[in-house]
Amino acid sequence: MLRAVFRACYARFRYCIFRERNVSRATLEQTHMGGRRITWGRKDEEYLADFYLVSRRSLGHMEWRVFCYHYLLGADWKLCAKRLGLDRGTFFHVVYRLQHRLGRVFKELQPYALFPIDEYFQGRTHNTAEEGGPIKVVPFRKGSLSRRLQVPIRKAA
Repeated sequence: MLRAVFRACYARFRYCIFRERNVSRATLEQTHMGGRRITWGRKDEEYLADFYLVSRRSLGHMEWRVFCYHYLLGADWKLCAKRLGLDRGTFFHVVYRLQHRLGRVFKELQPYALFPIDEYFQGRTHNTAEEGGPIKVVPFRKGSLSRRLQVPIRKAA
């Protein structure tokens, strides 16, 4: 399961890398801090940076070297194993271990996890209300819907 999380995040990383640069654009986003705050962001570039930095901080020295050669530089297992002085079995054990570790980190990262990917790019998509908890109904102010809106109109010249 966690290796599948890593593979999904890595697939999105590769998609963002090979996408044309002129397609990426800044978007206006609401923050989750409340108060109607909005920010500008470039989600593809933010995802690339988050993927790289979280991976760098989460992996040990040997795992980071394997990650750099195999995933970031795109070398096949034979070249990586030769360069790092590992046999085939040890190389794949390191690969599986780093996939598992990064899958867990990407899923459990707080406050904004890299997985699920749709929540990273479109914001939170599931209901945040507690299941089985009390539901609070907030009524409209009495008469607020029946009042007519008075808009000042300027006279045209």
